[in-house]
Amino acid sequence: MLFQRMLRAAKLDVSLYEEVEADQTALGQAMLVVVLHGVAAGIGSYDEAGATGLVFGTIGQLIGWFVWALVTYLVGAKLLPEAQTHADLGQLLRTIGFSAAPGLLLALGVIPFVGGIIAFIAQIWMLITFVIAVRQALDYNSTVRAVAVCVLGWLLMVAITAALMLIFGGFLTK
Repeated sequence: MLFQRMLRAAKLDVSLYEEVEADQTALGQAMLVVVLHGVAAGIGSYDEAGATGLVFGTIGQLIGWFVWALVTYLVGAKLLPEAQTHADLGQLLRTIGFSAAPGLLLALGVIPFVGGIIAFIAQIWMLITFVIAVRQALDYNSTVRAVAVCVLGWLLMVAITAALMLIFGGFLTK
């Protein structure tokens, strides 16, 4: 069932995102998709990051998934809701988790010459699945609004990351 759901998510099947949005038992599956994405990314960049990068990258994916879902919830459900928007953090965690399904292709990053191209395609593909996941979880009629939420959320994530680097960066270099 998980593999079928991942395949449907990667195929941009809108009904899958509606299904996992409503399925409160799918949180574990969504988390597993994020972990598999993190492992695949670690495999794809193993030459540069090694085993440590694989482990910390996977942990970073899990943390990033939660923070992305939280920021997206705040921006999409609180700051830019449509009239019919009704969402909670769990719905966003589930849909966004499944939107990482194309990230399994990142494992192919180890292939000489074409690995980088495959990784680029996987990243664009995940961006598209993320927009669909956000649109469905937030019950938007407008894809443009979902894109706006994703862009605004990304800008907030960049600002948060920069602030954390400024605050904690000095401690990490000492």
